[in-house]
Amino acid sequence: MPRSPDYLTATGIGVSNLKRSAEFYERVLGMKVTQRIKLDHMEEIILAHEGRNAVVLMHFTDGSNPNYSNLPVKLVFYVTDPKAIAARVREAGCEVTREPARLPSFNNTVIGLCKDPDGYVVELIEAPQARAETKAA
Repeated sequence: MPRSPDYLTATGIGVSNLKRSAEFYERVLGMKVTQRIKLDHMEEIILAHEGRNAVVLMHFTDGSNPNYSNLPVKLVFYVTDPKAIAARVREAGCEVTREPARLPSFNNTVIGLCKDPDGYVVELIEAPQARAETKAA
């Protein structure tokens, strides 16, 4: 299928503690802050892996009381080592809800699930290049 000229550049999620969430995505998932935005009603931190789509962490400062906890949102990441990421999730004080393991129904790819500081589901899928290296070894 040819590449579309239109594409998703980022996904935004509301967070209860901007600093804690930014540290989670930086330290645990290896993302880098690409931009910080301060608006009248919210602050945002944009994080990305180099050359990839971004996650926008949004914290509302307008006095509204948004629900940030355990919303039905899943962020899916290709990662080179899902087990190492799961260990960092635990070190950050967050929950691993499904230990990374090979899934026969998903072509024996290693997949795990965890939660970020606000309870958003983070799916860790073994990156195709890491999987190819494992098969070659």
